[in-house]
Amino acid sequence: MFSIAGKVAVITGAGGVLGGSISRHFVEQGAKVVALDIRQEQLDARVEELKALGGVDTKGYVANVLDIPSIKNVADQIMKDFGKVDILLNIAGGNVPGATLEPDQPFWEMDIPKWDFVTNLNLNGTVYMCVVFTEIMAKQGFGSIINISSMNAYRPLTRIPGYSAAKSAVTNFTQWLAAECALKYGDKIRVNSIAPGFFIGDQNRKMLMNPDGSLTERSQKIINNTPFRRFGDINELNGAVQFLCSDASSFITGINLAVDGGFSNFSGV
Repeated sequence: MFSIAGKVAVITGAGGVLGGSISRHFVEQGAKVVALDIRQEQLDARVEELKALGGVDTKGYVANVLDIPSIKNVADQIMKDFGKVDILLNIAGGNVPGATLEPDQPFWEMDIPKWDFVTNLNLNGTVYMCVVFTEIMAKQGFGSIINISSMNAYRPLTRIPGYSAAKSAVTNFTQWLAAECALKYGDKIRVNSIAPGFFIGDQNRKMLMNPDGSLTERSQKIINNTPFRRFGDINELNGAVQFLCSDASSFITGINLAVDGGFSNFSGV
């Protein structure tokens, strides 16, 4: 019941770290991966990697998740090539330095265009993909959508207000869309999200690691508030995503599944 073999999985942000990890796992599990990214070079490299892993059906499409005509064009190509979409994984997202406040920087000095970019990418980049692909799923009568939320949806973290606001909105939107799809199209279309805990990647490395490899003060606070007392490994998200995409979760919709080593349920006392 946990199998995703033969399922067509559309993955945005496939050229990134999280998108790459999930794409590789899905190929290994026998899914047909449809890789989307706005960056041609990273996309080509990912598709080549996935094919080498055995993903002979893997295809890559350049797509801008903030441009609905671009998404519709790609969706049409996917339907011509694969005939269906079983899974949509909205992985594209992230933060940028200008939208992250320095420790002593007042909020009113934040780079507003960077705030706009981060909130648009994380929220609208999810919403716009759902606008296009829920229509496909409604017409075919089935599908599973997974959005990426964050620990910020449980409690906002200091210094990253735009990312926190956007991810909280993603969780709320996921819950709304789950009910909308179930009430109008039945129990075969499900919408859920996962909330990753803390994983060290390219986007947050400077905030979490000193040049000598030691933990920053911010990292130490994270570890102190994570009962597992460690950062997560990016591969530890794969099983949770597969579960929510498989028939094993057939009665689950609208949840935000934390994969966080206990961070979200620990008071520190």
